[in-house]
Order: sequence, then C-alpha cells, then structure tokens
Amino acid sequence: MQHPSLRYAWYVVFVLMLCYTLSFVDRQILSLLVGPIKRDLAISDTRIGLLLGFAFAVFYTFAGLPIGRIVDTYGRRNPIAIGIFLWSIMTGLCSAARSYGTLFLARIGVGVGEATLSPAAFSLISDYFPAQQLGLAISVYTMGIFLGSGVALAIGGTIVDTVMRMPALHLPILGTIATWRLSFLLVGLPGLLIALLVYTVREPLRKNVLRDAAGRAAKLSVWDGFKHIGHRWQSFWGMAIAMIFQALGSYAFLSWAPTFFQRMHGWTAGQAGRALGVLVLVFGCLGMYVGGSLCDRWLRKGVGEGPLKVAVISAAGSGIFLGLAMLMRSPYASIALIGPGLFFQAMPIGTVYAAVQLIFPNQVRGQVSALFMFVLNLGGIGLGPLIPGVLNNYFFRNERMLGPSVSITIAMASACMLVILPLTYRHYRRDYHALNSSTASAP
Repeated sequence: MQHPSLRYAWYVVFVLMLCYTLSFVDRQILSLLVGPIKRDLAISDTRIGLLLGFAFAVFYTFAGLPIGRIVDTYGRRNPIAIGIFLWSIMTGLCSAARSYGTLFLARIGVGVGEATLSPAAFSLISDYFPAQQLGLAISVYTMGIFLGSGVALAIGGTIVDTVMRMPALHLPILGTIATWRLSFLLVGLPGLLIALLVYTVREPLRKNVLRDAAGRAAKLSVWDGFKHIGHRWQSFWGMAIAMIFQALGSYAFLSWAPTFFQRMHGWTAGQAGRALGVLVLVFGCLGMYVGGSLCDRWLRKGVGEGPLKVAVISAAGSGIFLGLAMLMRSPYASIALIGPGLFFQAMPIGTVYAAVQLIFPNQVRGQVSALFMFVLNLGGIGLGPLIPGVLNNYFFRNERMLGPSVSITIAMASACMLVILPLTYRHYRRDYHALNSSTASAP
C-alpha cells in the first residue's frame, strides 16, 4: 500500500471535521432549549447542568476506554461510522422524552455514540501527517467543536425560534409533542447520511510503531499501554489536568451563554444563537488555526513543549476576556469581549491533542487518547456546565446572577491552567525528544 497524498490526507481531515461538527451540533442544541425544558419538566438550573454535562460526559468518557483499545487493535473507520449512527438516533429520541429521567437516558446514549469519534480520529490523522504538521491537522479537525457549536447556536437558534411559534405537533408513534422537541429530530437525523460518508476514508499505514527484536511491529497489551503512561506520567497527567480546566471553562461558557443573553437581556433563542454562533464560528476557528500553526512553528524550531506554550497563552487570554464578558451590563459590551475570548480559548484544543500523539507509540495511541479524554471530559464536561448552575442555586440563590457564576468558573479554570502547564514543560520536552529519536515509520 502506497503512502497517501497530502491532498487526500486533508480530505480525511475534512471528513472527520464534518463528523466532529455534527457531534457538537447534536450535543449543543440542548443549551438553546433550557427555558422550555425547565418549564415542561419542572426542573432546576442544577438539573439542567447535569443534563448539559454529567449525563453526557460520564458515559462518553467510560465508553471511550474500550473503544480506544478497539482502535489500536482492529481499525478506526467502522467504530466512527457506528458511533455516528448511534448518537444521531439518540439525539432524535430526546424528542420523545416525557420525563427528566428519560431525557437523561437519551443524553447518555448521545455520549456513548460520540465516544467513538475522537480516539479513532486522532489515531487516523497522526498516521496521515508528519509530526511537524500534526498540530495544525488536529487543530483543523477539532475546529468541529466551534463549527458545530456555531451551527447549533446560529441555525439551531433560528430553528428553535421557528418551532416555538408553531402549535403542538401530532406525529406518528410520538403522538402529540411540544414543538421544542422537534429541534432534536431536525438536528439528529442528518447524521445517518454522514455515517455513510465515513466509508470514503481509507485506513492508512500505522507509523511510529515500537518494534520487537525481530524488527516487526510489537503487539502491546492493555497493560503495556498503562505502562507507557506510567513512563510518561508527568507529561500525561500535567496535560490532562490542565485540559480539565480548559474544558471546564469552555463548557461553562458554551452551555450557559445562550441562557445568559435570554435571561439577562431578554433576547430570544434565535437572537442569542445567531450572535453567539457567528462569534464561535469566526473567532473559534481562527483561534484553532493560529494555535495549530504556532505549535507547528515551535516544533520545527525544536521547541518540544510548543503545544503546551500555546495552552498557556490561551489560559491568560480566555480568562481575562471571557471572564469580563459575563460581567458586562450591556449585551453589546459582552459581545465585544466574547470574540477575542473565544479566539484565545480555542487555541490549544488541537495542539494538546496532537501533543498526546507525539509522545506515545502508535500501538497505544487510541487507548491513551481515550484515557486522556476520559479524564478531561469527566472533569471538564461533567463540571463545566454544572458549576454555574450550582453557584446560582446554592451560593447566589438568584437566577439573575448567572453572569457572575459563569465568570467565576472561567477565571478559576484559567488560573489553574497557568499554574499547572509551566510545571509540565520539562517533562514533556524530554518525552517528545525521546520518542521521536527511538521510533521508525512502518515500511
């Protein structure tokens, strides 16, 4: 099998980015429906926070661990396609939830389906690109976070405004449903077509493999994967804990910003969604591109810890701009600060995922990526949407203090990143240079 062209490699990144975009549309649409869901199901901000984060994150993270092993041992394309099919069906089933418990279970299903994507995608992309281009390649893939969130906010907000003006619907099987439930069907069903597109992606040759005494690719067990993590534990846990806080700040903002503008400034879901959606699309994608390019530039110059330095810049910028944005009395002042805040917040997402690939051999990358995301998502996605809801209900005891609740969460998260990441530089630099001097590409 010949090595694929760079043009085809970028095609693979585009397809995977489209899948990632879809996953974020499906997971973010709920943030625009907080008002009607609270009203129809009679639940608090804390329980909404659990739906936005914990219900999705716990099973997303646990399901990723065995999937990572499948990715390393068998293949990567089929798990992605099956996962897209599953999460699309479960998003559609959210429309049928008649209680908090059934909606919670449907969100769990969305999480399980989406757990298949990133461990497989990271492994695929790392085999299509050289190390010095991997930061940008994975950053482009992870632009799906902001493309998906932006589409969910801008287009999803318009859909929500439209369906909320419609009378109750009478559908086969589902019976009479509130119109907000239609939003889940409209964003979930297109995924069934995207699952078919994944089959245009070819499995590449695996690179950077460890070899046995006979020069063949070594077969590594699950326990071997944990041993490799143990050898690099300072790098792995330094990055993982730092990115818990990055994700925590990110999801606190993305989950609650639409509600902030609706609750504090009287905007409709469509107005909030369109304004935030444009900012997320433009500044989020720009931040990822700049972060990935900066990472690759540092790596070409031999600065092994370059991916982590990008994350430090991100922590400082996002903490200042997004923290202040949620405290402004004017919605337009908030909008002006959110743009640069999203730019900084987006910078390290692809680069740190690339950093994980760059210090582990190919045979354990799926497993290691799954464990990395397990730690990151359990803490970040699980707590990011929850903490502002808890602060509102139990500290401020005032729904109109949502802005300060989100601001406190973001500022705390950024401060923790600024402490942890510089302490990890030296260990990561050592592990990066050690792997890149000891592995060889597969023939």
